Amino acid sequence: MSKDIINAIEQIERMKGIPRDTLTQAVEAALLSAYRKNFRTSHKGVSVALDPDTGQVRVFAKKTVVDEVKDSAVEINRAEASRLFSTSNIGDEVEVEVTPQNFGRISAQTATQVIMQRIREAERTMVFDEFSDREEDIVTGIINRKEGRSIIVDLERTEAQLPPHEQVHSENYRIGSRMKFYIVEVRKTSKGPHIVLSRTHPGLVKRLFELEVPEVQEGFVDIKALAREPGTRTKIAVESRDEKIDPVGSCIGNKGARVRHITDELRGEKIDIIRWNEDPRIFIADALSPARVALVELEEETRVAKIYVPEDQLSLAIGKEGQNARLAARLTSWKIDIKGWNPQREASERSGQKEENTC
Repeated sequence: MSKDIINAIEQIERMKGIPRDTLTQAVEAALLSAYRKNFRTSHKGVSVALDPDTGQVRVFAKKTVVDEVKDSAVEINRAEASRLFSTSNIGDEVEVEVTPQNFGRISAQTATQVIMQRIREAERTMVFDEFSDREEDIVTGIINRKEGRSIIVDLERTEAQLPPHEQVHSENYRIGSRMKFYIVEVRKTSKGPHIVLSRTHPGLVKRLFELEVPEVQEGFVDIKALAREPGTRTKIAVESRDEKIDPVGSCIGNKGARVRHITDELRGEKIDIIRWNEDPRIFIADALSPARVALVELEEETRVAKIYVPEDQLSLAIGKEGQNARLAARLTSWKIDIKGWNPQREASERSGQKEENTC
């Protein structure tokens, strides 16, 4: 059995990546449990030691040195103690080997079961520790199967769940397809870590820009604000910490390569990249891109922005079903009221009013 235990430890260390010390402690705990069960002892001073090189298993019990032994499980005669140890006095506590001759054969099955349980627990803990540090990060996974309306994603070392409310309805989650996901939550359970993923979270877009754009990853370009309607459109405001770096150009990339990679990962979701500006008038006007804005009037107390756009730009500024205006409002944190503007008509109306006043 000794050789089998060492071989098992080495194999599991290679395959599962569990440290040898963790495995050795699990084996010792398992063998101690088997010893207590098979030899029916409740003595708390019993311990099991496993030699990591030879695999030899030895059982030790702490005993008190006495003149007359009344309970051999916890006491040892002074003469016997003196034979085993160079010095021993009455009342001393010594550790005596009590390994049964048939311990390996009797405890093998029980020990194996407990060992496997401890190994599973250690593996679950390692996976939890790995992914708990990655909350609000992105991970690549493969669509494994569907359970009800949820999608189960294979993350190599474990599985994660993509619940219905974190799915983009326009996306096709085909079995076997590889995608990137945002880690929303990692929770420890009795069955292992419960990992919740998202394809709708705005953080997914932010992390994709950090992966794809070195200037963002290195901190030269900041993502100041982001508004998203998953599957259709995202507006993102960026600012440069270095006047020599164009934040919008950095995010777009050469011939649009960088933003195109992100759009492809988001299955065609459109992305508007806007330069951040401290002046809310300029920022709001840019946020309504691709529409051209003629005038912005702000009501500071109510945080309402009245936007005037050429009449031929009105539908573009509002967007399909109000999406462009809605995203701009969320990006800038201003309520937006868009009105059509015809300078020629207004000039004509003002001229008419002057003529009436003259009469």
